[in-house]
Amino acid sequence: MSSFVTPHSKSEKRLLIWCAFLVFFSVVLDQGSKLLIQSAMPLHSTIEVIPGWFNITYVRNLGAAWSMLSGYSWLLLAFGVAAGICILIFFRRWSEGFPERYCALALIEGGIIGNSIDRLWHGSVIDFIHVHYFDVYHYPVFNIADCAICIGVTLFIISNLFRKQKINAAESAGK
Repeated sequence: MSSFVTPHSKSEKRLLIWCAFLVFFSVVLDQGSKLLIQSAMPLHSTIEVIPGWFNITYVRNLGAAWSMLSGYSWLLLAFGVAAGICILIFFRRWSEGFPERYCALALIEGGIIGNSIDRLWHGSVIDFIHVHYFDVYHYPVFNIADCAICIGVTLFIISNLFRKQKINAAESAGK
């Protein structure tokens, strides 16, 4: 894959198909894992996977990350829908032709859709990945959609740090 994708080219169309698959895969993986957790575990129960480090803990989050805005699911759903629509509208502009940014935005979109489905169906987000260091430190419980969003945001930031921005033809002509 080249380092730059021309808009409306065959390579961009292939990349967009790949991104659609990435969105679909992240939503299916997220929702499938949540259905599995719901059917296999009672709420607030824990399965120790790696003692002192990693548990599967079934909880419901009424807010966003770290339970911020807890109780405002409708607001978080509205924000998620608005963010998802913005990503779709500005997909090409924000990716600037860089393939990794297409993938980053696709992961973010998939994560937004996964958590939005939870808010619509359950009124809260199902979380179950519990990383901790014995009883000294417990990271907030999260899910696959959260992972997709974090990976996408990290990839997008790294791309912006290490890639030169596209220079608008009008700007370069004026210099």
